[in-house]
Amino acid sequence: MLYRRHLRIKALQALYSFYTGGTDDVVKGEKELFNSIDKVYELFVWQLSFLVEVKRFAAVRMEENKKKFYPTEEDLNPNLKFINNRVLNYIENNRDFQRKEQQMKINWADEQNMIRRFNREMRESAYFTKYMNHGKDTLEDDKLFIIKLIDLQLSRYELLRSFYEEKSVYYSDGYDLVTILLIKFTDILNGKSNDQTPLPGIYKTVSANNKDDDDRDFLRKLYRKVILEDEELDKLLKNRTKTWDYNRIPLVDLLMLKMAMVELTEMPSVPVKVTLNEYIELAKYFSTLKSTTFVNGVLDKLIREFNDSGKINKLGRGLVE
Repeated sequence: MLYRRHLRIKALQALYSFYTGGTDDVVKGEKELFNSIDKVYELFVWQLSFLVEVKRFAAVRMEENKKKFYPTEEDLNPNLKFINNRVLNYIENNRDFQRKEQQMKINWADEQNMIRRFNREMRESAYFTKYMNHGKDTLEDDKLFIIKLIDLQLSRYELLRSFYEEKSVYYSDGYDLVTILLIKFTDILNGKSNDQTPLPGIYKTVSANNKDDDDRDFLRKLYRKVILEDEELDKLLKNRTKTWDYNRIPLVDLLMLKMAMVELTEMPSVPVKVTLNEYIELAKYFSTLKSTTFVNGVLDKLIREFNDSGKINKLGRGLVE
């Protein structure tokens, strides 16, 4: 379910930690890298559970309102659209979700005030009012509402973010990434999904015949090769950055270049253009404008040289410039 860009970011962070003294053990560092991604998936399940809990809370409140001494017409005949939302019902009834929720011992019993406040803020929002009253009743309409709920409210709910911060530093770091995953998960739901459909995994997996496309192998190779082939990669870079003071090039820029070199020469199924574009984008995010120009220029030179020397061997049409 993670995009390759997220895996590249995770690998870059792990490599930066390794080279700045976070650990000097390759195996330990790799284990920590995969653990950090496992924690992202745990938070994903927690967030699914939170959304379901909000629905359950709303259903309980509806039943309580019917028992008032002087119930209103709305109390007696409430609008059931939210608690019948197909996305929320799919999650709640999904066997795989139920199993994971139980295994992780997720329980919101002590957090009802936080749930109540989230429910109130949701009901006071314009997007909720529009959803409840515009008369449409389709899966696509339900999905669009949940995406708005996640994007406009869940992503900004500081009480929940603080709750996760107390649980785990990994949850805190992964909050924004999980928001993206929740939106992706909602968007790909379709009418064929049922209570027996497994939740999507955090990694994309493929058959044994296409192992290079497996996300775990992609991540493992990206992390290990940069460290184990550091001397050779350094030598290649020094020979191609002679107009720069190599010792003053930011570490993060060097790591991105080394990761790109590993992809270019040792990952046959990753298109050259994808590698080039991805590391230019990462440079924009993690470094400076000057660094972006530097990374772009060095990679462009390396790609030409690697192609001429036969170091780039991509499988399939359209994978090479």
